[in-house]
Amino acid sequence: MWTTLFLVAGLIAAPTADAARVKDIASVYGVRDNMLIGYGLVTGLNRTGDTLQNRASIRALVNRLQGMGFTVTPQEVMARNVAVVMVTARLPANSRSGHQLDVEVSSTGDATSLEGGVLQLTPLAATDGEVYATAQGPMVIGGFVSRQGGTSKRKNYPNVGRVPQGAIVEKENPNRLTFTDAKNIDWIIHEPDFTTAIRVADAVNDAFDEDVAQARDGGSVRVKVPPRYLGRQVELVSIVESISVSIDAQARVVINERTGTVVMGGEVTIAPVAVAHGGLNIEVQRSNTAVQAGAFSSATNTEVRNSDVSAEEESGGLVTIDGVTIAELVDGLNQLGVKPRDLIQILLTIKAAGALHADLEVL
Repeated sequence: MWTTLFLVAGLIAAPTADAARVKDIASVYGVRDNMLIGYGLVTGLNRTGDTLQNRASIRALVNRLQGMGFTVTPQEVMARNVAVVMVTARLPANSRSGHQLDVEVSSTGDATSLEGGVLQLTPLAATDGEVYATAQGPMVIGGFVSRQGGTSKRKNYPNVGRVPQGAIVEKENPNRLTFTDAKNIDWIIHEPDFTTAIRVADAVNDAFDEDVAQARDGGSVRVKVPPRYLGRQVELVSIVESISVSIDAQARVVINERTGTVVMGGEVTIAPVAVAHGGLNIEVQRSNTAVQAGAFSSATNTEVRNSDVSAEEESGGLVTIDGVTIAELVDGLNQLGVKPRDLIQILLTIKAAGALHADLEVL
């Protein structure tokens, strides 16, 4: 768990704001993608499809064949080259009929691999039950599984594949926003923050040299369409999303205990604090010795277990960290010679002492 630790820190002399475009930190309210899902079949597998115990695959294949005019019963199906799959795709907000989408395909049965398979025509529907796209085409797996005798070798996940541009949009996204008659355009900030919202509004007002933007709360900014941009709202959106804004973010330290990763932002500050670091290492070694019975003796050979216990205490020291930014914090911890397994506990202790001025989030 603690074999690898990466400390990613913005070594900044003082907290500063980063600049970003409006399009990178916010999006237009009402413009969003839709998720699509479908239930289909993959054929052409080399005996790596669903087994005969998976009755769902057999019924799906029989239903598909009967729908095409073939008369067949489940008892007559003995194929291993078919797999039942779930097909998913993302319908963009501005998609139109005829646009092509990438689709993800994943096995739902007991198929061992979808390598070499072809996705058959699959309707993709949204949560409202309406079909918005249809998918079909050869799959790209990016992995394989090979078996010979009692051994096998696998690379990546052969039960999940992708059909590039395998879906065709049949119906437009119902959430597509029409700007033609819009008098106001609302921008939703991805990471709500009152300071950032105010800065976005000020930057937009400066760009248009008039008061057209107003922060409604920490998560949204309303932009009033100027009279000269009526009928040209798309051009207005293009201008707004290209405006550069100095964003503000809350100081935060994120810790992943499973991987030993610690990420600190440049806004993290620390009050003067003293940290003592030391540890006790205990090692137990066991060696077994065989004792052989003497010649012409009725005794039997025995085994003697010998244990050697050693304890070593590392020299600990009290170090004062007088830093005010993350740079000084890192320098102070480096003076302690902190090991990966100790760093997270030190940060938790500093936070508990009230000296770490940041939110501490443990994943």
